[in-house]
Parts: sequence; C-alpha cells; structure tokens
Amino acid sequence: MTPERFSECLLHIRWTPINLASALQCDLSWVEALEAGNAEVPAGLAAWLETLAQCHEGAGVPTTYRGRGHE
Repeated sequence: MTPERFSECLLHIRWTPINLASALQCDLSWVEALEAGNAEVPAGLAAWLETLAQCHEGAGVPTTYRGRGHE
C-alpha cells in the first residue's frame, strides 16, 4: 500500500492517524511513519484498511440527517 492510498483510506474511514493508533493500540509515531512512507504498511493492515475504506466508499454518508438537532 502506498502512503497516498494509506492516507486516502483513512479519509474514507474518517479516521485520523490518532484514531488508527488508538484502534490498533500502537504508537502514533509508527502510524505517522506509515503515512509518511517511512515504514511499510504490513499486508494484513493494508487489507483491513482497504476493506473498511471500500465499505465506507460504497455506503456513503446519509444526507437525511443534515442540520438535524435535538428536538
């Protein structure tokens, strides 16, 4: 997985590197290295992120609730 696709996957999932580090319970510095291309994204992590990103891309975000407040 390229650093560009890594970042793109996080955008589709709506995660920051901090969110991913929290989910994986790993060091933020490692996630930042993956994002910068200074470390290789492990195949298993790449596959997982691709699966999540494709799910989010396909599902989209519902627009029905925009502007809605607590009534």
